[in-house]
Amino acid sequence: MAYRYATEHVDHSDLASGCVLRSAPGRPGFPVRLASELFQRAAAHVGNGPVALWDPCCGSGHLATVVGLLHRDRLAYVLATDVDTDAVGIAERNLGLLTAHGLAERERELRWAAAEFGRPAFLERAEAARRLAADLARLGGDLSHTVRVGDAFRPAVPERPVDVVLTDVPYGGLTRWVGEPADEDPVVELLRALASALPDHAVLAVVARARKVAVSGVRVLERVRVGNRAAAVLRAADLRR
Repeated sequence: MAYRYATEHVDHSDLASGCVLRSAPGRPGFPVRLASELFQRAAAHVGNGPVALWDPCCGSGHLATVVGLLHRDRLAYVLATDVDTDAVGIAERNLGLLTAHGLAERERELRWAAAEFGRPAFLERAEAARRLAADLARLGGDLSHTVRVGDAFRPAVPERPVDVVLTDVPYGGLTRWVGEPADEDPVVELLRALASALPDHAVLAVVARARKVAVSGVRVLERVRVGNRAAAVLRAADLRR
């Protein structure tokens, strides 16, 4: 079944890339409401308990960090990996914001920048960091996470069992595939490779800049379309058949 994206309007400006979360040229962020929607859809196919999340093409870590901050009460653990070591360095700093210490350090950094450079905008960002810290505490406090280098086409079995994979695949001029996927459709090869490292019950939600994520011969649990992005939600067991 295909779904059009719809959700309540909530101000997520504190989570915009470059506000509290760190950004870098060539490391695009991800629409916050879409990230939340896709995570909830995928997690609903797993069950009601806390789930472990993995973003295997994490880039700057924006997507994984946003989901961690919004859905701390639904998460037990977050894993973020990328083949690009520079990207992993940025992701480590962003996923550090999933702790009270990380958010407090970020608030202090932004307040120092406001005083040093006379930029009121940095004070606004510092206040955003404070609000995010309050929300994190309310939803359950520090979230356990791991950030490391990893090739999504040759994935190692995660240190802890993963229930949900959520990733935005590389596209266009801002990001690109690293390595040489053998399949004519690298998205299909990516999904099958990831499924080999996951338990049968795990659910994968993959997003691409396309009208449709084509996965021939595999049962799709849900499809979501938002603007020029399309997503497919699949179960790991079905990708191995």
